[in-house]
Amino acid sequence: MKHLLSLEEVSGKEILSLIDLAIKIKKNPRKFEKRLHNKVLLMLFEKPSLRTRLSFEVAMLQLGVHAIYYDLTTSPLEKGKENIEDTAKVVSRYVDVIMARLFEHSTLEKLAANASVPVINGLTNFSHPCQVLSDLLTIKEKFGKLKGLKLSYFGDANNNVTHSLLFALPKVGMHLTVFCPDKSEFRPRVQVSDIARREARHNATKLIITSDIKHTTNSDIVYTDSWMSYHIPKSQQRKRAAVLKKFQVNSKVMKAAGKAIFMHCLPAQRGMEVTADVIDSKRSVVFDQAENRLHMEKAILIWLLK
Repeated sequence: MKHLLSLEEVSGKEILSLIDLAIKIKKNPRKFEKRLHNKVLLMLFEKPSLRTRLSFEVAMLQLGVHAIYYDLTTSPLEKGKENIEDTAKVVSRYVDVIMARLFEHSTLEKLAANASVPVINGLTNFSHPCQVLSDLLTIKEKFGKLKGLKLSYFGDANNNVTHSLLFALPKVGMHLTVFCPDKSEFRPRVQVSDIARREARHNATKLIITSDIKHTTNSDIVYTDSWMSYHIPKSQQRKRAAVLKKFQVNSKVMKAAGKAIFMHCLPAQRGMEVTADVIDSKRSVVFDQAENRLHMEKAILIWLLK
């Protein structure tokens, strides 16, 4: 039985296979209608969501599957009356697959370890595999390939999207430069960057993590994410913005990047991590990314439940 907890556990071949399947689904959705007839997905939400909830619910509906939304803030688990291990064992008796959007990745790992059905990571503080798989689908659509492309990431790199980019890009032959402050709270976790460097060496790709934005040169993709992830208290916004301002994606960055497209997983704060003129420009593909969550999640569900 497979789970999708992070892209560390997914091979480059599997990533490319998922992208190919998602492209087929997107081109001919009717062919995949009712593909998973009578299956049931349980969606566990500890964090708020727009794209994750809607894209999974629509994906399940169009595949002939029923989706159940469960707010963990109202559950016995949240109130300390039940543990995640027992929760996993109980719900596995009712449903065919679980998608969980949680704060702590360790909680997700316990859920998967005790579940007898596949578990999908809908987002944790550590990893966001569905998002980055959808991003790679978007990049493949725009460029017709992945291998040899260069992605430059700017901003807070100690987050789930950056970790997922680090796990995935070297495996598919893409070069990655991460521009972030030289402080531990903003740099990728050491264990992630170490794994990514090994994959980069193995696949002959370039991986750079630097605070020196003078190294900004031509890129194929410029990517950024929120400076205020869900788990960060709002009281830290002013302090974090002062440190991260140097890594804002603006017209100067995009000019240095050449003909790059702009990506952001959303939600975005215009004037913070990205300026309005960039995210609302013709070079921005953020809404293509959002749409592709639907098609990629269909591919993930078929992959896990086939």
